[in-house]
Amino acid sequence: MRKVLFHLNCFEQGGAERVVSNLVNQLVKDDYEVIAATEWQGEIEFKLDERVKRIHVGLRNEDEGKGRLFKIWLRFYYLRELLKKEKPDVVISFTRRPNYRALICALGTKIPVITAVRQDPKSYYNSLADKILIPLLYPMAAGCVFQTEEQGESFPASLRKRARIILNPVNHKYIGVPKPEAREKLVVQSGRLVDFKNQLMLLGAFFKVHEKHPDYVLKIYGGDSFDGTKEKLVKFIREHKAEDYMLLMGASDELEKELPKGAVYAFSSDYEGMPNALLEAMALGMPVVATDCPCGGPRTLIRHEENGLLIPVGDEKALTDGINRLIEDRDLAERLGENARRISERVNEAAILEQWKEYIEAVAG
Repeated sequence: MRKVLFHLNCFEQGGAERVVSNLVNQLVKDDYEVIAATEWQGEIEFKLDERVKRIHVGLRNEDEGKGRLFKIWLRFYYLRELLKKEKPDVVISFTRRPNYRALICALGTKIPVITAVRQDPKSYYNSLADKILIPLLYPMAAGCVFQTEEQGESFPASLRKRARIILNPVNHKYIGVPKPEAREKLVVQSGRLVDFKNQLMLLGAFFKVHEKHPDYVLKIYGGDSFDGTKEKLVKFIREHKAEDYMLLMGASDELEKELPKGAVYAFSSDYEGMPNALLEAMALGMPVVATDCPCGGPRTLIRHEENGLLIPVGDEKALTDGINRLIEDRDLAERLGENARRISERVNEAAILEQWKEYIEAVAG
């Protein structure tokens, strides 16, 4: 039985956390021994199988009064001691800081580390520290999982030779959902209310769509990220007296029921890793118009005018025109949606699990 240790900050509900929770839960069902080493416990987390061994490696209550530098050292000390104690066959770390911690803590242990890059490197790995640490630490990784080719371009060529591209798995509840008998006059989007998703541009685009199609309504499903984006959206809606046709729906656990009602799914992000929301919409057979944002997630999934429409980042007019086109040409929209549905053949949970297992075995072996 393989022993695999995952390291990430927590299992609070986000894109990377969703992927890891899904992966660890499936691995324990396949008789892997799985340890999840996390820095803290989130308020609302994804549920883990009871067979997953969750271990806290972050700061403890008795560390609160200690100095900043000592606290930084302790974060590395706790993780390294766990690696020495558990001796996993492989460590898999997710996102920027956990990747650095795992690579440093595994030094001298002979334990291979697979790092997983989830964000757009040009937006998240652009500090002076990153410019020093990436060429210093990442060549020591036994492997790396990227989501797109573009992500890998920001990392050492030696690492890219050992890396794999593995897409995010889509929850089975989004796969095989029947197409509704009739679409409602809705444009929909799902995802946290956060600045880089540029929902403000979507509101601007839909304001113009509504002038041409006054019977259409916009519904945005997603919780507040508390970065001020929700307040900006509410202000825009209020100032444009659009409360009746621009609706912030909040988070939903039934997107597989709500999204297919819409005639168009609009994706407006300025940058993303591999957007789960877009994957889910396509798996549901939604006609999609999406920004071609870095680091190439939408471009990896969408073939323009074959299974969706791609538009330039930040181009409000292009988004307006794309939405209008899908509203007005329903034959095109439904053809794009049916073709989009085929993405589930690539990103169903079983297919993605097999890719991870094969890579784990290749690195651990």
